[in-house]
Amino acid sequence: QVQLVESGGGLVQAGGSLRLSCTASGRTFSRCAMGWFRQAPGKEREFVGGISWSGGRTDYADSVKDRFTISRDNAENTVYLQMNSLKPEDTAVYYCAAAEINLAGFRLVLLRAQEYKTWGSGTQVTVSS
Repeated sequence: QVQLVESGGGLVQAGGSLRLSCTASGRTFSRCAMGWFRQAPGKEREFVGGISWSGGRTDYADSVKDRFTISRDNAENTVYLQMNSLKPEDTAVYYCAAAEINLAGFRLVLLRAQEYKTWGSGTQVTVSS
């Protein structure tokens, strides 16, 4: 089973960029579909984006489409979330999550939090106006 550690959060002005990283330990990362979620104070955790274990398919929430990009480096056991054109409403704790997928699911992107089995502890992103 993988363990996940997020990094790269911080304070940025509106319009700026950040890149979050999620590094996994464990042997099965390359077979894990990965997702990014976020939770703002007083709100439910929401899906931001996901990537298949092959890296060949991604999906995003409408609120971040065309601004955020997910990528992965299976050799480095790391998944990234590049966030551009940040807005104050992007302020939240960002979590990465993993779910091991069989070989046939190489293009599967998981959209729901309950489909993921392993979670990181989160990294804070604050966007000032």
